[in-house]
Amino acid sequence: MSKGRVEAFSDAVIAIIITIMVLELRVPHEVDLAALRPLILVFLSYVLSFIYLGIYWSNHHHLLQASQHVSGNVLWANLHLLFWLSLIPFVTAWAGENLFAALPVAFYGTVLLFSAIAYYILSRTLIACHGQDSALALALGQDLKGKTSVILYTVAILFAFINPEMSCLLYVLVAMMWLIPDRRIERTLAS
Repeated sequence: MSKGRVEAFSDAVIAIIITIMVLELRVPHEVDLAALRPLILVFLSYVLSFIYLGIYWSNHHHLLQASQHVSGNVLWANLHLLFWLSLIPFVTAWAGENLFAALPVAFYGTVLLFSAIAYYILSRTLIACHGQDSALALALGQDLKGKTSVILYTVAILFAFINPEMSCLLYVLVAMMWLIPDRRIERTLAS
């Protein structure tokens, strides 16, 4: 089966998710800068979530570039990832509009955690489709960054009930880890 439809569908879903998120930003009715002050946390949650969606979009693109074809299992694993990503607008709005309270921050982390797990499942399903000796399998290797992310998300979720700000910092830390481009797939495909 061709991977083109999976790429196009995933790109469209992620674009819709970003659109939904931006529509959640409410325009103030006043025209002075003071009217923006209550929206700062909402905006910051939007920025972080936009960055996360960009990271997933970019890595998803690289993952499929290294793939030759997809199977039915890959389609379902991809839908599983898109399901968790589709919840990002909800938890983004909930956390931002409730001043990063403990429960919304924990739910935000839970969605990030399950998105990371879903991405891992997708990558392993693609490896199973292509074989353990494939360029994709070699490029992904042990996926230390992915495993570290899961650990940090879990710690952040637990921390949300003690110190929600620390949880948010951990979410930012994971995003920063992934902002540094992962060149494993590009290097493997080039060689």
